[in-house]
Amino acid sequence: MTGLRQPDEVSATAGQSSPEAGYEHIDDDVCRSFQRSVEIVGKKWSAAVLLAAMRGARRFVDYRARIPGISNQLLSQRLRELEGHRLIERLVVPTTPVQITYRPTEQGAGLMRVLHPLIEWSAENEDRDA
Repeated sequence: MTGLRQPDEVSATAGQSSPEAGYEHIDDDVCRSFQRSVEIVGKKWSAAVLLAAMRGARRFVDYRARIPGISNQLLSQRLRELEGHRLIERLVVPTTPVQITYRPTEQGAGLMRVLHPLIEWSAENEDRDA
């Protein structure tokens, strides 16, 4: 099941405007899945943690250095949440002392590849809120 409807399945309902081109075939299950995904990455600091991972952060201190303003507690929480969503992988290196590293999973890297145009859009429109 792809979640996409065929054009003949799309019907105009009273009170609804017609969908924008390219969005008319997206069904309600896909909308819910999209909403869950957006809420994961849209949670405060989550996108920054993923971007830091893609930019090469591996150890906790690397993330702290690349994400100014995030507290240790919140960074720990976001790393655990992103690990739970299988977007970040936590690796324990058996050294003395034990070393813990984090890296994006293939799923996390795939999400960031999809979000890359948003990064570019943000850079192009940086002064829009000023």
